[in-house]
Amino acid sequence: MSDRRRNEKEEEKKEKEDEKEDEKRTEKQSEEKWRRDPVRTITFAAILIWGGIVALIQVGNLVAVPWWEGWAIFLIGTGVILLIKAAFRRIPEYRRPTGGTIIIAVVLLGIGIGNLLGWRNTWPIILIAIGLVLIAQVFFRRR
Repeated sequence: MSDRRRNEKEEEKKEKEDEKEDEKRTEKQSEEKWRRDPVRTITFAAILIWGGIVALIQVGNLVAVPWWEGWAIFLIGTGVILLIKAAFRRIPEYRRPTGGTIIIAVVLLGIGIGNLLGWRNTWPIILIAIGLVLIAQVFFRRR
């Protein structure tokens, strides 16, 4: 009985060690996968560059733009950059979920356009766009 129990305990111990090693390996692979994601880095850099361009235009008085319109232009550009990122995510090598990115992009575009053109018609357009994105996700899910 004691040999049998000892063998069972050794097997359980080995299984636990194997599970821990598998978890570590999976975590390491996941971290490497996210580190090798150039799309996220390029998107962040593009947003910073866009912000710098808008700020330079305002500070340098290259175009007479009030500060609130500068923010609106920045938000519109950021929304466009995020939509480009979402479109780029359709490429198999860089595929990731895009629903949240698209929704954030539409909201940023809506806020920017609302600040430039007025809010009366902008909010309904934002709601319609978000609804269309959600419906599109149902039809274009990965299988």
